[in-house]
Amino acid sequence: MARDVLTAEPDRMVMGMSAETFWGGVAGNADSERRLRERTGLPVTTGASACRAALNTLGCRRVAVFSPYQPIADREVGRYFTEAGFDVAAISGLRCPTAMDIARVGPERIRDMVASLDDPSVDAIVQVGTNLSFVAQADALEAELGKPVVAINSATLWHALREHGLDDRVTGAGSLLSDH
Repeated sequence: MARDVLTAEPDRMVMGMSAETFWGGVAGNADSERRLRERTGLPVTTGASACRAALNTLGCRRVAVFSPYQPIADREVGRYFTEAGFDVAAISGLRCPTAMDIARVGPERIRDMVASLDDPSVDAIVQVGTNLSFVAQADALEAELGKPVVAINSATLWHALREHGLDDRVTGAGSLLSDH
């Protein structure tokens, strides 16, 4: 697949999937990025690295995380964030059985999930799972909660832009893209 993508002559490989980028913790993500760089000759942005960089930029240490995944993947996500130096206060999955089910999760179910994770001791709420539509809702919830709400797709775009030397600002996708 990477070989086929290279026919478009891209400047960077941006991974539009997330579960796999958290697997194996920090070392697993680094190994995955290394293999992609070797195959493509391009710099690589993964959702895991993007979320880590975003949380560091936002100054967040204690996080609550939610995903569309099953418990086995949630454990890997929690492992990654813990190894990356974050205090994971909670992690919860929506337990979607298929990728299509992930895409069908509605805003009320997501709002309920965020409400269940929000706590005054949590610096940020983080959403993983790139097939889960959350960017606009994360922006609104961030304003309501008064703390960063990081959607993995916003973080991935932000990371790719900043790592590529682009300082474009985007409104409506959270403070990460509008302010950093």
